[in-house]
Amino acid sequence: MRVDDFDFELPEELIALHPVEPRDAARLLVVRPGVGTEDRQVRNLPEYFRAGDVLVVNDTRVLPAELSGERIRGENRSQVSFNLHKRIDGQTWKAFARPAKRLKAHDRLMLGDDLSLAATVIERGETGEVTLRFDLSAGALDEAIKAHGAMPLPPYIGLKREAEARDKDDYQTVYARKDGAVAAPTAGLHFTPELLGKLEAMGVAIERVTLHVGAGTFLPVKVDEIKDHKMHAEWGEVPAEVVARIHEAKAKGGRVIAVGTTSARLLESAARGTGMLAPFSGDTDIFITPGFPFRVVDMLMTNFHLPRSTLMMLVSAFAGYDTMREAYAHAIASGYRFYSYGDSSLLFRA
Repeated sequence: MRVDDFDFELPEELIALHPVEPRDAARLLVVRPGVGTEDRQVRNLPEYFRAGDVLVVNDTRVLPAELSGERIRGENRSQVSFNLHKRIDGQTWKAFARPAKRLKAHDRLMLGDDLSLAATVIERGETGEVTLRFDLSAGALDEAIKAHGAMPLPPYIGLKREAEARDKDDYQTVYARKDGAVAAPTAGLHFTPELLGKLEAMGVAIERVTLHVGAGTFLPVKVDEIKDHKMHAEWGEVPAEVVARIHEAKAKGGRVIAVGTTSARLLESAARGTGMLAPFSGDTDIFITPGFPFRVVDMLMTNFHLPRSTLMMLVSAFAGYDTMREAYAHAIASGYRFYSYGDSSLLFRA
């Protein structure tokens, strides 16, 4: 298939710049392949679940990984900024730099409002990506990034407004606990403690996996044929005890509902080797397109995605290409809010 097959026109005014309040007041488009769509709200989710189902959430926590400061080369200084997007080790990150042309290997950097976070450019790639090694490491580095960084809002928001203090809460799920993401698993932004409590009370198990979402999720697809696209790798983990509980639930007729494409990609990555869900820890660059054989996920809760994006390809693979074309046309005509701070959908698998 061609990337053009996943294109559509989206009115600019449907791009959400802030989330609705409360979180579960967002609209929810329920999509049943072969049946049709229903217009609901996120707070209606319990109506579609039953006791014994498993809700799988991504508990990654977004680091405020947008850093600005100065490049120092002898007596010369230049303003530079970075979006960290992938941790390599306790001291080293891959980052997208602006402007990358001002940088070369061995440049020293002083970042943050007070220019106290020091780093060195280890390598510069060809597409604006650089490798940075910080003077700090491990937990001390994470705390410094939190103190000095800004929330890395997606470009379709960041180009329209400045980051605000409220984004540090708005752009974080209520169950986030493991630092490492530089973009939020946005379907999870709709959950409140009350909604999660209601699901647990009716017998829905809530299981946590971790996928540290990278900024590569926002990179445009630059090829014509989807088979030629290469995904950025992201680190994830599915613990053995979660795998065991999912197998037990499935054996009893329970369904697996993935919250977000990140949870879905991770679960399906963990089942790629044998076709059966297994414990997983490491990088995944899984690319899900129409024709992909889903092994684990039965239902998918996800926000509305960019045209021509890998995530648009994923939802088309899950619920069906024609079904999603019709669902998105309905969402646009009905004024649903799109992207990270927008409304959501609940997709049943084709």
